[in-house]
Amino acid sequence: MERIEKTIFTNMCMIYDDDGHVLVQDRKDPGWKGIAFPGGHVEPGESFTDAVVREVYEETGLHISQPYLCGIKQWPYEGGIRYVILLYKTNRFTGNLTSSPEGEVYWTKLSELPALNLAKGMVKTLRVFLEDDLTEHYWQVQEGIWRDSLK
Repeated sequence: MERIEKTIFTNMCMIYDDDGHVLVQDRKDPGWKGIAFPGGHVEPGESFTDAVVREVYEETGLHISQPYLCGIKQWPYEGGIRYVILLYKTNRFTGNLTSSPEGEVYWTKLSELPALNLAKGMVKTLRVFLEDDLTEHYWQVQEGIWRDSLK
C-alpha cells in the first residue's frame, strides 16, 4: 500500500472578538461563492501557522497572532489528490480591516451567521469551529454519491 499521497493544504481562520462578532468574507470565486472565513493556500515549504497568518493579512489587512488549530476539513480532489483545509481560530488581531479581490470582509454577529448566504459546506464546517467534540468535516464519495460527515 502506497503511503505517500499528493495533498493540497489550505487554511481558514475564524477571527472573533469578545462581543460575539466574527469576521466573514463574502467570497467572489465562482467555484466557491458565499460567506466563509478568510484563508487560502499553504505555499511549498511554508509552515501551516505562518500560512494562515499571511493569508489572513492578505485577505483582511489584519495581523493575527496565536491562531489555534481547531480542526480540519478534507475531501478527495481531482486526480487522486486529497484537499485539506486546516481550521484555525483566534481572537488576537491588530490592524485596519481591508477587503481584497478575494471578497468583501466585514464583522457580523456569530448568532446571525446561519441566516447569511454561506458558502457550500460552511454550515457543518462552522460546527467544527464551535463544538469542542468535533475536529473534522470529511467529504467522501460512497456509491457514486458525495456524502459528508462530522467526526
